[in-house]
Amino acid sequence: MKKSIEITPNLATLFGTRDENLHVLEDGLSISIHLRSDSIDLEGSPQNVARAEQVFADYDQLQRSGHTFSNGDLNSMLRVLTADPKATLRGLAEASKQRSFGRRTVQPKSVNQRRYLESIEKHDMVFGIGPAGTGKTYLAVAMAISALLSKRVNRIILARPAVEAGERLGFLPGTLQDKIDPYLRPLYDALYEMLDPEKVDRYLEKNVIEIAPIAFMRGRTLNDSFVILDEAQNTTSEQMKMFVTRLGFNSKAVITGDITQIDLPNARRSGLLEAVDVLKSVEGLSFVYFDEGDVVRHHLVQRIIRAYDEHKNRASEEQLSLLEPKAHTNGAGSNGKTNGDAVLPEPGEASREALGNQE
Repeated sequence: MKKSIEITPNLATLFGTRDENLHVLEDGLSISIHLRSDSIDLEGSPQNVARAEQVFADYDQLQRSGHTFSNGDLNSMLRVLTADPKATLRGLAEASKQRSFGRRTVQPKSVNQRRYLESIEKHDMVFGIGPAGTGKTYLAVAMAISALLSKRVNRIILARPAVEAGERLGFLPGTLQDKIDPYLRPLYDALYEMLDPEKVDRYLEKNVIEIAPIAFMRGRTLNDSFVILDEAQNTTSEQMKMFVTRLGFNSKAVITGDITQIDLPNARRSGLLEAVDVLKSVEGLSFVYFDEGDVVRHHLVQRIIRAYDEHKNRASEEQLSLLEPKAHTNGAGSNGKTNGDAVLPEPGEASREALGNQE
């Protein structure tokens, strides 16, 4: 099917640098887009051409209504809507306007990120699980700031287990806060990126925003709060149970972690792994899983994560292949019987073997 759309002044800004946004539509919807002097030609299946036409119509209407797209937001929205048949450009743009993220606009860059934000809005406790760079912590902090600025909560509490990533930092100088700050620095970075530094410092001074190790959560009931537990894969079973039972009235909790980067001495003790198994059927909770396709860091990060996953799968297959021969040798053969550790031959087998040697 072919369709021609007239180019209006509002549509010209949709194309993007070197027509990158048109390439996103072509790849995502499996259509061909040809630019003419005064029109755009769309070619593909009727359903996908209709979706592309709707994108152009929505963009024109949003421009007429005064909506402005920040740098990169439009490209992210196009990637989301091409991956989700139910999404529309107008719907994504209006959803982003409803959220206030301080001095930055935060737009989900994948379907899973969009699902993550919607789950945080709808549920009081959300688990975000996936590899590094997928925006788990960043988006959770953004939603916490949105809730605080819109006065839906009175404070933000950010927690992290104080676990070293393989190395030993030893005894750090300074006060208790100075000692734990290195473990909590990523949370500070997200706050200072979304709010003015003076506002962050004022909130921290008045305990409107509190950043602390998870050990400081014991015995507390957190009402009217937005609570985030980051690096949850490094919590023990006891710590995780303690944290998820802190939730008070009018509060939300978001737990984020990467189960492939467990720094505990015994990976099987990870509280996050246990929580996924124990709480998966509890009503009111939501689990959102990310993969390498959701990585929003340097494009090399996606390839690195994929390479590690493939290496892990190969190592698992090699271990299984090494175990299979042992299972055969330890068990009885098709013609043998086991007696303790020895394998006894079937009657007559020894005489046949001797006859074969004589030949």
